[in-house]
Amino acid sequence: MKPKKSKMGVRASSISVSTSEALVVHLTIGLGLALCFSVAHNVHFINLTSHPSQVLGLIWAFQCPTVILLYSRYRKDPERCSYWKAVGRGVLGLPAGAVVNALGAIALGAPVGIQYLPKTINWSLMMSLFTIVPAASVFGSSWTDWQRIFACTKPIDPVDFMICLPAHGVVIGAWFGAWPVPLDWERPWQEWPICVSYGAITGYLVSLVASFGFILVRQHVKGD
Repeated sequence: MKPKKSKMGVRASSISVSTSEALVVHLTIGLGLALCFSVAHNVHFINLTSHPSQVLGLIWAFQCPTVILLYSRYRKDPERCSYWKAVGRGVLGLPAGAVVNALGAIALGAPVGIQYLPKTINWSLMMSLFTIVPAASVFGSSWTDWQRIFACTKPIDPVDFMICLPAHGVVIGAWFGAWPVPLDWERPWQEWPICVSYGAITGYLVSLVASFGFILVRQHVKGD
């Protein structure tokens, strides 16, 4: 009985998120991505195909403060975890998640070499920002929540959906985006990590919409 009460107490102390707040978070991040591509194209005159490393670096550097500051508001157990502690967890989660994503990509066939290093680093940091950082800001070192979201894929509340679906969406999108890489088409966008990045970003944006849809349905059902 005691563990059950403790678990319920932690969940009760979590900061809730309304449908309108979830919409604001998703729109802010989505519009931020669009702004990154606009700045790259109209200010620096580059794009993801011609200069992948620079564009990916622009995306994670610009979006990093936005993602961390937004998700840290919905940290678990706010009585014990201050806002700035959650921000610090998100900052630490960025390089840690980048290492995980880089090793995973290399294990699945990403090229290794000095010429690919900047591309791999910036791609890994972008992937970490959209997969690991939100969970690090919200859950911290709570292994139970990490396992529930990433291993079991069992989101419970709106914050869980805001973390779980986009994280899975960006990984699935990157996986689908990697399919054209080994094909002998000799197109410039087939180079690492261009099509993988396009796939990841597309999957992330689609999953943001899906996440908000699930939250909307959940709130409607809960209201009934």
